Amino acid sequence: MLRILFVCHGNICRSPMAEFVMKDLVRKKGLEADFDIASAATSSEEVWRGIGNPVYPPARKKLLENHIDPGDKRARQTTRMDYDEYDYLIGMDEENLWSMKRIYKGDPDQKISMLLDYTDRPGQEVADPWYTGNFDATWRDVTEGCQGLLAYIEKHELS
Repeated sequence: MLRILFVCHGNICRSPMAEFVMKDLVRKKGLEADFDIASAATSSEEVWRGIGNPVYPPARKKLLENHIDPGDKRARQTTRMDYDEYDYLIGMDEENLWSMKRIYKGDPDQKISMLLDYTDRPGQEVADPWYTGNFDATWRDVTEGCQGLLAYIEKHELS
């Protein structure tokens, strides 16, 4: 089983969108048994007294518009243990990668990458709707990135 963790700053917008888009893509291909997919934050800003905030309402709305239900997903902060538990640790931007490497104490197994590295736009960052309010741009980036990641995995891991 391949384990994927999508990571952004707060785990209420981009990373949960990626988590549920990827789950939807995997489900549509009948590959659910081959994957464990989750998301987390680099910060604790959206986690209060051990309880994470739910998916940000505009992000939830964008998922639901596309017939993807994030259920009762709540933010959680990534931990050092996640490095050992996941095969792919996918950040949304450079700041996420920096924070992930700090939390994980480096990246000795080369598990960390950015989502758009799996597209024809490697090195680019997923649009952050928290600042732009543009959930359509984020949706496009996340969808393109997840499709590219799944194609990469199918070619290199599942073949």
